[in-house]
Amino acid sequence: MQYIVQPWPWYVSGPLITSIMLLLFYFGKSFGMSSNLRTLCSMGGAGKYSDFFKYDWKSQRWNLVVVIGAITGGFIAVHFLSDGSAIALSPNTIEDLNALGFSNAGETLLPPEIFNWDSVLTFKGLAILIIAGFLVGFGTRYAGGCTSGHAISGLSNLQKPSLVAVIGFFLGGLIMTHFMLPLIFSV
Repeated sequence: MQYIVQPWPWYVSGPLITSIMLLLFYFGKSFGMSSNLRTLCSMGGAGKYSDFFKYDWKSQRWNLVVVIGAITGGFIAVHFLSDGSAIALSPNTIEDLNALGFSNAGETLLPPEIFNWDSVLTFKGLAILIIAGFLVGFGTRYAGGCTSGHAISGLSNLQKPSLVAVIGFFLGGLIMTHFMLPLIFSV
């Protein structure tokens, strides 16, 4: 049981991801979470309002299992397979987060400075959620997929657009971490 509650090493998780990707490739499917949003919108009737949602969503039902599995797996992992230990962060990261006002960096998966209701229901919290949601939605559509779709599925299929997208994701993450986050959460 102790092996399950600890983070898995690369030599276990890597081959597991590879085997899933080989199975998807064999069956002619591609992995990605953002495509499920399109499927859900199409199921809800969005095709009446936009041609983008007019497609055979029933052929993508298999991918909804990925969403259900991610939600169920996350719940099981947090509530039943977690030993409650702190997240392993470097001392420099903890120091940087403390300087930005995160008092218990690494002690929880979701920092209360962002994810508790008192923080969310402020002007700043709502603005962060709305702007971030728009940017993620727009970026995902503009890039033709999300980080998991491009980084795992696209790169494993040697798709050049996925390489460009993943480079963009990393650059965006670096810009956010080193420039935007200090502006948003400076004390």
